[in-house]
Amino acid sequence: MFDKIAVMGDADLILPLKALGLKVYTPMDIEEARDILKGLEKEEIALCLVHHQFLEPLKKEIDQLEKKFCPVIAGFSDYREVSDLLQRKMKDLSIKATGSDSLVRGKDKK
Repeated sequence: MFDKIAVMGDADLILPLKALGLKVYTPMDIEEARDILKGLEKEEIALCLVHHQFLEPLKKEIDQLEKKFCPVIAGFSDYREVSDLLQRKMKDLSIKATGSDSLVRGKDKK
């Protein structure tokens, strides 16, 4: 019976989800992620949320899994990429407006 939910991504992002009862996978590279996907059916995972960084490199494996009833693979993104992009944009705007990035630099950054 497929009744488990899993999440695959960076440890710092998904480890807290373990407290909610989700199975978490934190692969160190694409090969390890590939092996994890191959084992999802044996572990009776119904749904696996996969961080977007793994979606394209694992497209072939995900396409193969989509032909089966379970596990269902769904991608997700996190705030970090958007946050980094906004920080870079603000820094660029600050430099253009004032000639310095001191307005957006943190107090602890030089």
